[in-house]
Amino acid sequence: MDRPLVMRPRAAADLPALVDLVGEQQPQSRYPYRWPLPFPVEDFLVRPGEIETWVAEDDEGLLGHVSLTRADVDEHAAAWSQGTGRPAGELAVVSVLVVASRARRRGIGRALIGEAVARSRALDLQPVLDVVPVNDVALAMYRGLGWVELSRARASWQPDDAPDLVLMTLPG
Repeated sequence: MDRPLVMRPRAAADLPALVDLVGEQQPQSRYPYRWPLPFPVEDFLVRPGEIETWVAEDDEGLLGHVSLTRADVDEHAAAWSQGTGRPAGELAVVSVLVVASRARRRGIGRALIGEAVARSRALDLQPVLDVVPVNDVALAMYRGLGWVELSRARASWQPDDAPDLVLMTLPG
């Protein structure tokens, strides 16, 4: 039986459990792509330019996380701006979407993305994201939700053998 899902803003007290969640789900999702990270996982979770962040939980604990950040502080701001036709200040990045392995295939990722997109729209910001195309499940989910590819790009953190990132937006 599915336990009731609660969506709420991320709290500082959530970080230790989220650090564990990121590590637990990484072998299956391959996100973050670079693992182990060369910096604390807390710095991966807490991003510059955060607008809002959310966690999903049930009575057994945290199930997932997503952030909405300002695009104008991101290294791909110009590419997203060119692809959407909107200035970077009118874009918001949906990022750091992680879902616990025990919660996969329950709609948690979609629910978290929905929270971030709804907030982005309420702020009159166009949602954008990037994804490493090694995670077919994530790409299929984004495309199934209507996200479209704008371009491909390299990130400063990517190893030489990593595929280019897929830069996407959700029109509308």
